[in-house]
Amino acid sequence: MRTTLLVTLLLGMAPMARSADLDKLLEARTLEEGKAAIPYRLLKPAKLDAKKAYPLVVFLHGAGERGDDNKAQLRHGVKDFASDANREKFPCFLVAPQCPAGGFWSNARFRPAPVKMNKEPSPAGKLVLALVEAMKKEFKIDDSRIYITGLSMGGFGSFDLMCRHPDLFAAGVPICGGGDPTACEKIAKVPLWVFHGDKDTAVPHALSVAAVEAMKKAGGSPRYTEYKGVGHDSWTRTYSDPKVMEWLFAQKRGG
Repeated sequence: MRTTLLVTLLLGMAPMARSADLDKLLEARTLEEGKAAIPYRLLKPAKLDAKKAYPLVVFLHGAGERGDDNKAQLRHGVKDFASDANREKFPCFLVAPQCPAGGFWSNARFRPAPVKMNKEPSPAGKLVLALVEAMKKEFKIDDSRIYITGLSMGGFGSFDLMCRHPDLFAAGVPICGGGDPTACEKIAKVPLWVFHGDKDTAVPHALSVAAVEAMKKAGGSPRYTEYKGVGHDSWTRTYSDPKVMEWLFAQKRGG
């Protein structure tokens, strides 16, 4: 134990929450909205002050974590937000909904390119928005600090929901996804940090580039990080990077 801790400190890395810990840390819940329902996990601030307003992070998993076990969506990324160090430094509420098998966070099509949004959000996307509203009713959420992030299918979902509700989110971190360039003009002023691997064969990095360029053309200044020689897994490096966490929680809508 002492050796592991010493190595961790020497590497300058925060200890990560293990899978078993995540089951305990994130409360298993289900949101029911009319006849529809979606399972989700909830992470609360480690030292919750009922009088204080906290940021809300919406975490959207990838296609491989779809289902109804309310566990698979914790496989990637969530452990970084749930680490002891990050919970101490960035107290927040985090919701990690699970998209049903065969569902999608967005109705966007990306084959053939470019990404093209449908007029209406997907059923799962609607439930994510309903979940945000439910959190705002149940807890004291800082409306100016609602963030969204996701990987792969969740990256597309992050772009999609931000474009549909540009005044809702203070910032976004879409990873290995893509957004409709014509719709991304609406979020030109929303702080975004986009990540993609240049060797991604599942989702071409050109889809992220097109979204970023559209935002810049509309007067925005999004950040874009392209990992050289990296395939589809560009989320591991991203979520484990302390600078990403620092940047995300520093963002404030209207600030």
